[in-house]
Amino acid sequence: MSQKRVKKQPSYLSKLWQFVAGYYFIIIIVLCVGFVGAVSAYKFFIAKPTYIYVRVKVGQGLWWASTLKPNQWLIEAIRHTTEENDLIGGLTAKLTEVIIYPWTLSGQYDVYVTAKIRVSKQGNTGKYSFKRETLGVGGPIEFEFPNVQFSGSVVELSEEPLVTRYIEKTVYLTKKYGFPWEYEAIQIGDTYNDGKEVVFNVLDKTTSDSADFNFIEWNPISTEIVSTRQYITIKALIKGQMINDQFVFGQEQVVAPGKAISVSTNRFTYSDFVISKVE
Repeated sequence: MSQKRVKKQPSYLSKLWQFVAGYYFIIIIVLCVGFVGAVSAYKFFIAKPTYIYVRVKVGQGLWWASTLKPNQWLIEAIRHTTEENDLIGGLTAKLTEVIIYPWTLSGQYDVYVTAKIRVSKQGNTGKYSFKRETLGVGGPIEFEFPNVQFSGSVVELSEEPLVTRYIEKTVYLTKKYGFPWEYEAIQIGDTYNDGKEVVFNVLDKTTSDSADFNFIEWNPISTEIVSTRQYITIKALIKGQMINDQFVFGQEQVVAPGKAISVSTNRFTYSDFVISKVE
């Protein structure tokens, strides 16, 4: 009696292995895409975003690079910006403070912005990254708001909100060889607002006898003339910050006797004035 041979069917695992062997490259790509998608979904929809605060000096983005400072048109755009969001509407960056100081005689400005930004923490290193770039004081940072894009250098970062808090001091400014028109142009009550509050206010002004300061100058046709000079003293109320036991105006200018100071208002530019006393 003959036995009929039964053909053995391939098992489920064998079929699966054959499929994997035949399409392994496609499977690897699908798994990678799925892993990236799962991680992205976790970050966007499940994980709680991490926010920190940075203070940035607007400019080229590298503290050591000497570039043009922002002009008025860029400042107006920054002042009226809203929020920077990602593709699904999540908050990426929001400005919380904009402080502005004129750069003497240039029509340009030193601009400092404080922003709340969403970051990623780099393991246990204590470092943060913003848009895949590591953050650190002195390093560059870029913002892309709907109405304006600009870069700058990080000057301070903190996990707590950064708020500029001022103290005020009475400061005496002097100019040894000032022109008579300068004294006349200086107005008691002249002020400067940095975008946050009034930080400079002229309280009083005095001048010495102009006869003590006369200079011999030459006009274009070589005729000798006498040009009068005056010793000008201004008493002003200045608001600044105490940083490392130093009184600082405009985020960077140390206010101390013997140091020069640069201040501009809508009425007058106080150039070449030296600090004689701080109270």
